[in-house]
Amino acid sequence: MNVKQAGSGSDVDERLTALVTNSNAVRAVTAAVEGTIGPKGLDTMLVDRAGGVIITNDGVTILDKMDVNHPAAKMLINIAKAQQEEVGDGTTTATLIAGALVAEGVNQVLRGVPVARIIEGIRFGVQYAVEQLAQRSLPIEKLEQPILHNIAMVAGREYEDIARLVVQAARLIGSPKLQDKHFRLSEIITAKVGADNEVFMGVVIDKERMNKEMPQAMDNARILIIDDALEPENIGDEALGTEAGFRRYLDLQNEFRANILKIVEQNINVVLVDRGVHADAEEILTDAGVLVVQRIAAKELRRAADHTGAKMIKRTGLKKEAGELVKYIGYAEKVYEDEKLEQLRVVGGQGKPMATILVGASTQEVAGERERIAKDAASSVQAAIIGGYVPGGGAIEVAVARAVEQARTRVKGMAVYGVDCVVNALKHPLAQIVENAGYNPLEKVEEVVAAQAGTSQNCLAVDCETGLIADMLSLGVVDPVPVKIHAVKAAGEVAIAILRIDTIIKKREDNAASKDQGPSDF
Repeated sequence: MNVKQAGSGSDVDERLTALVTNSNAVRAVTAAVEGTIGPKGLDTMLVDRAGGVIITNDGVTILDKMDVNHPAAKMLINIAKAQQEEVGDGTTTATLIAGALVAEGVNQVLRGVPVARIIEGIRFGVQYAVEQLAQRSLPIEKLEQPILHNIAMVAGREYEDIARLVVQAARLIGSPKLQDKHFRLSEIITAKVGADNEVFMGVVIDKERMNKEMPQAMDNARILIIDDALEPENIGDEALGTEAGFRRYLDLQNEFRANILKIVEQNINVVLVDRGVHADAEEILTDAGVLVVQRIAAKELRRAADHTGAKMIKRTGLKKEAGELVKYIGYAEKVYEDEKLEQLRVVGGQGKPMATILVGASTQEVAGERERIAKDAASSVQAAIIGGYVPGGGAIEVAVARAVEQARTRVKGMAVYGVDCVVNALKHPLAQIVENAGYNPLEKVEEVVAAQAGTSQNCLAVDCETGLIADMLSLGVVDPVPVKIHAVKAAGEVAIAILRIDTIIKKREDNAASKDQGPSDF
């Protein structure tokens, strides 16, 4: 390997090249989603090689489906995915702030500011911004507050019907459950072509009964949930070739039929199965008038178990005595198949109360997008209930940017330029929102900064309908605090990680034998 002389101009140029290359990759990613933010944001069409189309306004969906190879770009996409997994919304905001932080940081490096000092300033600015966001939080004191509907409307892209469904479900479930960190309101949402918008207490299984000879509905359901295949135990082909192996095979078949009859004897009238069901079992259970559904998604199976109070059982568990088997049975007021929607509903379970949000759509493509919108709205509503809300429309970011700028004096030396990166990056969401609405972002951002400073009102931003400065709280434009906090933290983390990279080296393939590697000559 030829080593360049430390401190030489060519060495510096190479390191700046790596930084600028990464910055350009990040810029390409942010450009893909920046046009979607705000009330006037537009949709993006994603097309695959087979001609499949997704039309969406959802930032994380766009990023997830993009064909991206550059490692720095992938880092930004991964932070957006982490944002989605943690709080369920705010991925576009996180991406825009991260992209702005990287761009601002690179500009400072090109001016001669050491990267270490920029990173120091960014860390201070991000931490201070997070503290300021937490301090400005306004609590949701009760679920009947109208502001909850406003939060759902903003996150749900102004879809009134979806916002109404989400808020109705939140009130139905109640604050204690929504405060549970293990519960996700977004996970109870399903969209279906041809369905009517609906919220009901119960769970949906997106499968039909095994055959039409089985009952379509079952009142006072006694439910057995088999987290396995409902089939006889397997025996190897080699073993079948021996007399002892064949006898073992017959014993297993007889034992299996006895276990199925045991299900019938326990008056179990609904059987939900994770995998496939053997033909013998189907025949016996059909004759007994049992409703059977097979190949159910694991998530739906767990929800059915929780709602009915059933304990999942493996096929080997069916060998248990009848008295033991009873302990695994769940109960529900009714289980029935909706033939139009080709799905099963379980309502009135005796286990945990559960709700389902059913979102209707006209086509499969629309169903996918409406489900994404509803999940964003549900995530934001739950986040606001947990951590409160702040003015939206870019207002709170500008207010926090002003606070960070005032705290600039707490940082010594050239680290102040890193703080400036945070200040400018926090203004970027507002700039993009107004640009998407057709206004001059430089002019409008400065108007908002001046208006907030002159009135000491941190809720002022731009009404995208009129272009005038307006109170976002009065307009009902609000965002959840946890979404904002996580977006700023995530953006800071990925920006620092990218700015720290000053050399890019192609890694050898892991499966390449080291003995075949010649001497390095790059």
